[in-house]
Order: sequence, then structure tokens, then C-alpha cells
Amino acid sequence: MPRRLPAAFARAALALTTTATLSAAVAAAPAHAAAHPAHPGSPMVRDAGYPDPIRALRLKTLTDSQASLNAQFTDLAKYGRFTDYFSSPDFGDHIALLPTGKVLIFSFERVTDNPQQEPAPTQTIGKENAGRAYLWDPSLGTGLNAFKAVPPPIVDLPDGLNQPRPAPLFCAGHAYLPNGMVAVFGGNFGGNNGAGAKFVMVFDPWHEKWLSQKDMAVGRWYPSAVETAEGRELVMSGQTELGWGTATPLIEQFPASGSPVPLGEDYTEGNPSEVWKGSQAPFRMDYPHLFSLNDGKVYAFGRDADQQYAFDPKTQARTQLPNRPDGGMREYGSAVALPNGTKGPDSVLILGGDKDDPNTYLFSGGRWTKSTPRAFGRNMDDTLILPDGTLITLNGSYGIRNYGFGDLNPNSILKYRQVEMRDAAGKWTLGPAERLPRGYHSNAVLLPDGRIMVTGDELQELANNPDINNRAVNGTIEIYEPAYLFKGPRPELTSVPAHPVGYNQYFSVGTPSTGITKAVLVAPITSTHSVDTSQRYLEVPIVNTARNQLLLKSPESAQAAPPGYYMLFLLDAKGVPSIAKWVHLDPEA
Repeated sequence: MPRRLPAAFARAALALTTTATLSAAVAAAPAHAAAHPAHPGSPMVRDAGYPDPIRALRLKTLTDSQASLNAQFTDLAKYGRFTDYFSSPDFGDHIALLPTGKVLIFSFERVTDNPQQEPAPTQTIGKENAGRAYLWDPSLGTGLNAFKAVPPPIVDLPDGLNQPRPAPLFCAGHAYLPNGMVAVFGGNFGGNNGAGAKFVMVFDPWHEKWLSQKDMAVGRWYPSAVETAEGRELVMSGQTELGWGTATPLIEQFPASGSPVPLGEDYTEGNPSEVWKGSQAPFRMDYPHLFSLNDGKVYAFGRDADQQYAFDPKTQARTQLPNRPDGGMREYGSAVALPNGTKGPDSVLILGGDKDDPNTYLFSGGRWTKSTPRAFGRNMDDTLILPDGTLITLNGSYGIRNYGFGDLNPNSILKYRQVEMRDAAGKWTLGPAERLPRGYHSNAVLLPDGRIMVTGDELQELANNPDINNRAVNGTIEIYEPAYLFKGPRPELTSVPAHPVGYNQYFSVGTPSTGITKAVLVAPITSTHSVDTSQRYLEVPIVNTARNQLLLKSPESAQAAPPGYYMLFLLDAKGVPSIAKWVHLDPEA
């Protein structure tokens, strides 16, 4: 039977119409907390001033406010809608869509259940500074049986304690390898307000296991990584083992130039990285946005306005780019390499990272211009390219761990929960709201079926978890269905080549659908902290149409589309996409 609220909390529930009322209810909670001691053997204090009834009350309030706001967005073909909301065993601070269709999520073992305290073991030295990882299989639904634990490798950090634990990979950087695997760089060493680990771990989606590689030359906490046209990863920035304020300028490449680029589904452990002997990346702040554009160079957009660079992987040279026109230092915001037909991206849109600045900034042709502003400024947002070529922003907050009512206060301004959509003309439109506020450590991923998976922000997940004492439940996932899913029947894509496809090659795909007007390749997303270096969108020329078959032509070069796995969508004249199938671009095919 349903759990009955104590009388004091029942009265609070009836009166709860403002955040002030909720804050008062939280303040009254310590007596309840004292009656619910920590579980035996738990490394944390449970419900310390934040009992289960308050969490249930918060979630109900958010559910009601979501329904109230979204009642105005009934035109689903214009705004789309949020549907499923379900529990997850992980916070989802890091995420990667895999070419198997499953989603890798990973984060950390929390050190407190109280969302008014920092839940991450950033400052923890020892066995509690541990990571965790899971796979979600969307084909199995939304129950906990759809998740599989894939814990990171056991490591013994050189902290003098000799306490092996699953590698604390949280606050690492990651990017895809050409064989569909996910390379993860750095992590949390522990202490010093954010010290970096030297880890290089590769997740193998084909065998669903981690592969330990040789350590990097320097620890990195909050680094960024990007795949180059050659198929190697460049890793930049990140705080070293010495902690906050020691961002490394060293650029490392994985795998090292003496090791082959991983193209097949089998990969080994122990592959080395190497430090660039040419230029460095002198970022003062962490998590720069990195993009491999169609000239083969890696464009690096730092959070400081004067730290904008281009790097040539062939010569290891660095070029200074013009200052970003806002002139300041931005918090964590999103960035997207914009679609550019069949040629691959040559421009980048910078969004978010400043609560007071709704403007977006376009870098194209070596210069900056202001682009169409969004409705308001937001931090910690996630912006995705959709199969129809439009953009959507999800998530966001006022600041780091701040939703408009102060640090470590879960109360949130409603507008940050709304999506915002950018059409082909560049115009932004606000849409429906998600269930939870999701800011710091939030993520969003386009799935092959065209829906969007939204997760992350452990502070809000803890504050709104009525089942907090169930250790199997930590985070939550929401599903957003974009507007194109309500514009008519979907085209059908029945087959793609089972073998890798080379560049500038013809290949056939099966479809019984008529009226196909466009075929596009969309790279999968792996992201954290609003940074996703992998997003990419290319149109694929339709060369010929035959009965139940289309003849397509692959991208011209790896500069247009770095080697790896891409989702192929077919679209009709209304922009309605098929369910995607995976195409593997391989320079040796």
C-alpha cells in the first residue's frame, strides 16, 4: 500500500504552491531524519535533513508544474512532447550512444544522499572515490532490467592508500574511435578541489567490456577529446594531479603515431598515447569545445573569449583565432558544428554559458558574428542536431549547482526546464518543459528511433528521488519526442550495407517508401558538461532511385566525416525521418 506521509508533511503537501513553502518544509525535516538512521555499512549519512517525504513532495510539485506549463503546447507537430520518465541505476553524468543501439552511462558512487551537499567524491581520497557504469538497452524498455552494470576496471590510484576500486572516470573527456568504441581520458584523482587522473580507458560495445590503456603523461580532470580525420584522438586541457588551477597545456594523441588506428571490432589493451612535440593548448579554463571541421583542422573554442585556436594535426601547428565577441569568460554551455550539406561542417555555433546573455555566436570563415538569440541565457545546456537539420536545446540552469535560488538549492526557475528549437531559418522557439530541472552534469542524446534521451544532474535526481534508500535507483531518464514524429507516417529504411563503406563510394540501401527527398548521416553523441565533440550532420547524395532501393554516395573524405559509425536517416518532404540504421565509414573499405 502507498506510504503515508507524516501529518506535518501532509499539511505541507496541501500548502505547497511556492518554492518558499517547500523550503520551509525542508527546514522542518531534521526530526524525521533522526528517526531514520543510516543503513548498516553505508559510507554516507542518509536523509541528513532531507527525508523521503520531501523528495516525493518535490517530485509531485515538478510533475504538476510540468503538466500545467505543457498544456499550452498541444500542437505536437510544432512542439513535440515529453513522454516517459523512469528510474536509472546511474546519474548519467557521462553518456555515449553506441553503434549497438545501447547507451553507455557512467558517473560515480555518491558520498551523500543530501542534495544540499556536494554528492560527488571529488574531494575524497580512498576507496569511496569510485566510478560506475551501466548500459541501457532501449529495446528492453524502461524498467531496471533494461540496464546492465559494466563497471570500470579496478585501479589502485597512487594515493598511498592501497585501496583498489572501480576507476573514478567521472569528469573525464571522451570521444569515439573509428571502430565504434568510446575512448575515455582522465578522471578524478581525488582532493585538491579537482585533481586529474591519468587514465585512458576504452569501452568496447561489441563485447561490452572496458579495455585499460597506458596512462597519459599527465593527469586530466575536465579535459576534452576529439577524433581527427585520421581517426586518432586529440586530448586537451584538464586539471592535473595537483588540482584546481593547474590546467595542463599539453596535447596528447591516442593512439600514439606508432600504433595503428583502431578500425576493427577487436582491440587490445595497453596502447600508448603520446604528447605532441609541436604546439600546446594553453587553456586557462577546462572543457574547451573541440571540433574537427572539413579542412582537417581541429578548432578549439575555450571558455575565455581570447582563447580560440585552430590546430593542424598534420603539422602540430597552432593558429590564434579572433576573440569571441562577448569578451568574457563563459561557464559551461553548448556548441554545435552546423550542418553544411554534403561537405561536412565548416562553422560552429556557440550557445549558453552565460545566464545574462541570450545571444548565440557563429564562427565561420575565420570570423565571428552574432547569430539569432535564444529567449534567455542559460548555463549547462545541451544542444543537438536533429535528423531534419534543425537544432534543439534541452536542459540548463542559472549557474553551477544553482537553479536560480542559490548554490546547492534544488528549487528551480521553471523556464530552464523548457526546450528551445531552432528552425532552418535560424529562429528559436520555446517548447514544453521536462520533468526535472537538469543543469550541471545534464545530458541529452539523439536515439536511432529519432527520440531524445535526457538524463543527468545528480543534485536534482537526489532531491526528487522518493526511493532514495533503494541503492539500485540513483538517477532518472526522460524521453522527448520531437515534432517531426507527429507530421505523418515515417519512411522505412529496411537495409544498409553489412560491411564498412569507403569514402566517395556508391552504396545501396533498401526502402519500400516512396517520396524520399533526403538521406543524412548523423554522428552519435558522447557528451558531458555540455561538451560534445562528436556531433556531425551530412547530407548523402541520392544518386538513383529504383524499386525498393536507393543508390547513395558516401562522403568525399574523412575530413568531411571522420571514420566511424553514423546513423543513416531517410527523410520525406515533411522532414519526417525513418528509424536509423548504422553505416560504418572506413578509409580502408
